[in-house]
Amino acid sequence: MKLYCLSGHPTLPCNVLKFKSTTIMLDCGLDTTSVLNFLPLPLVHSPRLSKLPSWVCKDGTINLEKELKECAGRVFVDSQPEFCLPERELLDLSTIDVILISNYHCMMALPYITEHTGFTGTVYATEPTLQIGRLLMEELVKFMERVPKAQSATCWKNKEIQRMLPGPLKDAVDVWTWKRSYSMQEVNSALSKVQLVGYSQKVELFGAVQVSPLSSGYSLGSSNWIIQSHHEKVAYVSGSSLLTTHPQPMDQSSLKNSDVLILTGLTQMPTANPDGMLGEFCSNLAMTIRAGGNVLVPCYSSGVIYDLLECLYQFIESANLGTTPFYFISPVANSSLEFSQIFAEWLCHNKQSKVYLPEPPFPHAELIQTNKLKHYPSIHGDFSSEFRQPCVVFTGHPSLRFGDVVHFMELWGKSGLNTIIFTEPDFSYLDALAPYQPLAMKCVYCPIDTRLNFHQVSKLLKEVQPLHVVCPEQYTQPPLTQSHRSDLMLELQPPPMPYRRCSVLNLPFRRRYERVYILPELANSLVPSEIKPGVSMATVSAVLHSKDNKHTLQSVPKPPPVPPSKKRKRVMEEPPVVLAPKPLLSGAVPLEAFLATLQKHGITEVKVEETADGHILHLQADDTLIQLEEDGTHIVCDNNEPLRTTLRDLVLRFLQKL
Repeated sequence: MKLYCLSGHPTLPCNVLKFKSTTIMLDCGLDTTSVLNFLPLPLVHSPRLSKLPSWVCKDGTINLEKELKECAGRVFVDSQPEFCLPERELLDLSTIDVILISNYHCMMALPYITEHTGFTGTVYATEPTLQIGRLLMEELVKFMERVPKAQSATCWKNKEIQRMLPGPLKDAVDVWTWKRSYSMQEVNSALSKVQLVGYSQKVELFGAVQVSPLSSGYSLGSSNWIIQSHHEKVAYVSGSSLLTTHPQPMDQSSLKNSDVLILTGLTQMPTANPDGMLGEFCSNLAMTIRAGGNVLVPCYSSGVIYDLLECLYQFIESANLGTTPFYFISPVANSSLEFSQIFAEWLCHNKQSKVYLPEPPFPHAELIQTNKLKHYPSIHGDFSSEFRQPCVVFTGHPSLRFGDVVHFMELWGKSGLNTIIFTEPDFSYLDALAPYQPLAMKCVYCPIDTRLNFHQVSKLLKEVQPLHVVCPEQYTQPPLTQSHRSDLMLELQPPPMPYRRCSVLNLPFRRRYERVYILPELANSLVPSEIKPGVSMATVSAVLHSKDNKHTLQSVPKPPPVPPSKKRKRVMEEPPVVLAPKPLLSGAVPLEAFLATLQKHGITEVKVEETADGHILHLQADDTLIQLEEDGTHIVCDNNEPLRTTLRDLVLRFLQKL
């Protein structure tokens, strides 16, 4: 059993598991942190960004004035932002049979895999994962298509040139795997390969293994996966949460008795408590609004935004923010808010019960009805005529490199009254703000990450007790910035097996058994004989029939009768001789009793030598060896047939014939 690791990002995994005769891809996350190296794409012409000076090498040897621009002491690539794809050279991706998706953030690289590698398999995901994943992909495509850039910068990727660039461009890894965004046509084609599954539904793969999704408690429809055969079980845990938020709670008990547990997607903010961060978010928002400033929240169009809106719904009245407008701007804002209300069966019990009242499960429905929350596809159109300040704007993208957020950064960045509040943990907020410096607006970092932290995951692993744990190498050592914090890493016995991008792991357990079915008429013909009290055994002669990884023992077909010929043959043909099967032997030859028997038969000079598998008896007078091993007995005797026969008969006295 092998695991191929195609992504180095621990929360955006992409691994391939070879298990029995199947090749299974576990998630295909898209590492978007690469976009931080690019200049923002403004929706409205930005004089500041368009007048940035080109970067010039100090010694004048490199001229990339069309590709690289200097801004606030850093160098950025001036082209369409590009994403870091999963590794595509480590194995032939056209051999992948199925892709299992754990949540909508971990499927963003799907079109690159299904459309450009010869993939012909099936993708399995829950319905909310598919629908919200579609929205996030559609949003990404629209963000890029609204601000097309003609040129594509490639010269800076040359190894010799990249080495001479200033950081962080100099340190960017795998830059040749970076690719521009896919098209809507590719998104639709990729998602047409998705087959929907429900929690605990069992899906057979070619009769070899069975896969089944379990609730992971992190987001709408998010799953952990169980991959099992009759005798082996692998658990894949990715992006799970034990906190009580809007999704169904995590199913922990089904993870028990796993041979291998592959662990990814732990919290990116192990020291930040999500409840504390929500409180800080609300208080900073209220302070800014009271001072007459605006609040900008760069966020994804689904996920934490539902919890933020719910928190604000309870907070608005007590903080006297009843008249402050809240705007949610995204090409998919309307669909996202509506989807969250219709996936009732994927929500926690508390929200499910509201549906039967009937009430909308999320309170943002009421905020929309009372006109406190308004949503728009873009800053153009209706929004520009209805826009009132001071206000709160939720919009994307959290990287601040594309989407409507770029316009608000240019609009509000110069005033100290305004505040930007970062809630998504995927990007370093200092790197995100770099191309907007110097910045007068206040910046608040409240990363809300509800995924498992190290304390919770250690407790979980103690309860489910897998034999082996496999995880990204980042989890086996403390963070670089806090090297003294041994509580921010996984400490397990036996230690977890770490992986990094491009590593191939041989998973540490061997398949030892295979299930074989026996036909009723064949079973009926067996004659068991008792070999020791309570244990019976029977010999069987049969034909092994294997198809679709199912093995069946069938009766040996009888030879067809010879048709009588009209001409009389002079010589009657002899029927073929069928030899009776030799009896099978079972049992063990006890050393002391066997030596005593040899002595009785006049063999006294015996030298006994112990080996790893048993004993070797050297009959010195006769120059003969007897090897007594666990799974066989060998008599090595040259040119003395009577002695060999005698020794054989003595060995047979201790064995039972079947």
